[in-house]
Amino acid sequence: MTLRRCMKDAGRALRLPFEWLGILVGVLVFSFLPRRAMLKLCDFLSSIMYAFDLRGRKYALANLRIVLGRFPADGIYHIRLFPYDPTKAEEKIIRRSYRNMGRAVGHAFWTCRCAKSRVEKSGEMEERCVRFLAENKPAVTVSGHIGCWEILSQLAFLNGHRMMSVAKDIGTSGMTDLLMKARTSIGQEIVHADGAFRPLMEGLKNGKSLGLLVDQVVSPRKGGIWVRFFGRPHPVSAAPAFFAAKGHVPIVVAWSRPLKDGRYRCEMLDIIESGESRDIWATTQRCIKDLERVIRRHPSCWVLNYNCFRKRPGEKERAELAERERKAKEA
Repeated sequence: MTLRRCMKDAGRALRLPFEWLGILVGVLVFSFLPRRAMLKLCDFLSSIMYAFDLRGRKYALANLRIVLGRFPADGIYHIRLFPYDPTKAEEKIIRRSYRNMGRAVGHAFWTCRCAKSRVEKSGEMEERCVRFLAENKPAVTVSGHIGCWEILSQLAFLNGHRMMSVAKDIGTSGMTDLLMKARTSIGQEIVHADGAFRPLMEGLKNGKSLGLLVDQVVSPRKGGIWVRFFGRPHPVSAAPAFFAAKGHVPIVVAWSRPLKDGRYRCEMLDIIESGESRDIWATTQRCIKDLERVIRRHPSCWVLNYNCFRKRPGEKERAELAERERKAKEA
């Protein structure tokens, strides 16, 4: 075992008690607060995180400059060497991104109790989205870590869709189970990311809709596919396109817009009919482009402090991506 691996495992072991503390505080404290008090606590905690998370702020600044087109599309940034020198406008956006992330996490814990009534108080769907869900059962719903990503599947559930979503392991198995239990309180089903294919496919065949997030890195070895995201090659999950093609169901790309009163409004970005999803790469790229457009307009609503562009394609992968892009232009 390498020294780097040993240090990483030791850091994870030291972090576990604090993760448990955070989860327990979230479940035991957030869920008993009134909504306004919960939002104020989220804002306070996110400001503390912003103050101490220098590495995260560097990622946020680099990602923001990529979103705004101020960083070369093929440029490589090393966070240790990357200077944190934001303009006032950039710093304001990054602070808001931390606040938005804090509120999204707080919402997940807050809806552990009285989930249905609290989701109804916290969000709404635009009429187009309501009509689509009423006319398409099941469907594949796609979004990213924008706004409050948790509330999208919750609102779809309240509109009559049996929903299934995917969650990655966080910390220990016990911690993951606790979070899974909290997230299923409204009635939607959550499956582990590892081995999720079969239960999701079976759920789709049984009339259940899928809620999937596609903006984060997914290695090609784990089902990812290289697309273009803000001009940079980026491997993302091809699951939405694959399930839509296999299940002959449409895809709806949506996001939750934060409102001034702390609530969220679910807005539809695009509809991909079932017959259009046969080309897995083209459908995946289209979903990413839809999310890219809304992130450009509302960068503070995206989780900026994530190491989003850490993967670099090899020469073969670059050639395959260029060939797919060439064919898409000719089509």
